[in-house]
Amino acid sequence: MSMLSEEQLAQISANPYKGDYPLLVGHPELAFLDSAATAQRPGVVLDAERRFYETMNANPLRGLYQLSVAATEAINQARKHIASFIGADEGREVVFTRNTSESLNLVANSLGRSVLEPGDEVVITIMEHHSNLIPWQQVCKATGATLVYLRCDKEGHLSQEEIEKKIGPKAKIVSVTQVSNVLGVRTPVKQIAQRAHEQGAYVIVDGAQSTPHIKVDVKDLDCDFFAFSAHKLGGPMGIGVLWGKMELLEKIPPFLTGGEMIDSVTEEGAVWAEVPEKFEAGTQDAAGIYATDVALTYLEEHDFAALEKREEELAIYLCEQLQALPWVSVIGPSDPAEHVSAVSFNVDGIHPHDVSSLLDGSNVAIRAGHHCAQPLLTYLGVSSSCRASVAFYNDKKDIDQLVEGLKQVWGIFNGFGQ
Repeated sequence: MSMLSEEQLAQISANPYKGDYPLLVGHPELAFLDSAATAQRPGVVLDAERRFYETMNANPLRGLYQLSVAATEAINQARKHIASFIGADEGREVVFTRNTSESLNLVANSLGRSVLEPGDEVVITIMEHHSNLIPWQQVCKATGATLVYLRCDKEGHLSQEEIEKKIGPKAKIVSVTQVSNVLGVRTPVKQIAQRAHEQGAYVIVDGAQSTPHIKVDVKDLDCDFFAFSAHKLGGPMGIGVLWGKMELLEKIPPFLTGGEMIDSVTEEGAVWAEVPEKFEAGTQDAAGIYATDVALTYLEEHDFAALEKREEELAIYLCEQLQALPWVSVIGPSDPAEHVSAVSFNVDGIHPHDVSSLLDGSNVAIRAGHHCAQPLLTYLGVSSSCRASVAFYNDKKDIDQLVEGLKQVWGIFNGFGQ
């Protein structure tokens, strides 16, 4: 029996959103179920990028003329909007990067190399995306610190006992994902942050998979840094965000150096610009930043809480439909309600790459591979998996199309009717 009522099923059958997305309008046959990798962009975001270049194309911060001032104001407005969107105090705490990976590399190098010493520990979870794993591996090797893993159960749950055991007095940095990009499960960030701060450690949160789907409040999480990417919530590719507490942003050194991140330069040295420009060397993607502001406005105008509820119902339906197929194994939480957008699975005896390629013939787009989380899959005893992920612009028909496509895949390998 489904967890969803008839009314909820009717709501996810209707779709008032697809018409806002030019790619989906142009391909009505497509069931796009790979939003965990990148979201589709609404037309207003595409229009915004063009509007920037048509009406305010100038290098921000580098001119006193009207166009440059307008571009600078657009970026400052985007900072304020992003801060408000994630519950931060002020726009100056928002640093623009190219993506979540660069944001996490910035923190690992600027903070990690400043505070870590031999014998210190950096604590992450076994569920981390490579972007929140490899930078810490490299910094630990460079500083003599030790990398410690919080290990979950087979459904992705972290116990309080594990948190208290692994985050001890040697912990200097704790960096965790808020939502696993493979299992779709939420990590107990608030409990982790509380324990970490009790031990005097800094807390970094990878919000790449959480920010597009659940309401984020960095103050409520009590983290020190928070990172996410615009392209996963309908903004342009190439725009990353790093939020940090102002006292820490002012304390740590820059990661990249060059134009506009300096206050003054002599032949012998330099004085850094104030935060956030201190971390933004070179010309930023001003049009992309402006369009990210518009992407957030789009989400808010459509009531983010309502979009979050719709995605919860879509994820439940997706998980239930996959669990109903006897030759499909769902990876992660058995409770469909615990999956935030993403559901990973395998089809018995068929490689995920074959599943994905054959589904493409049914106009179904899913992800297949290790999802940039090889240590997690190794820990779970899985070499690779399929992953279907929903966004609010999906509907029941998309998921039904996936299920029918999977039946076709199964039939090709095992004979139809079995």
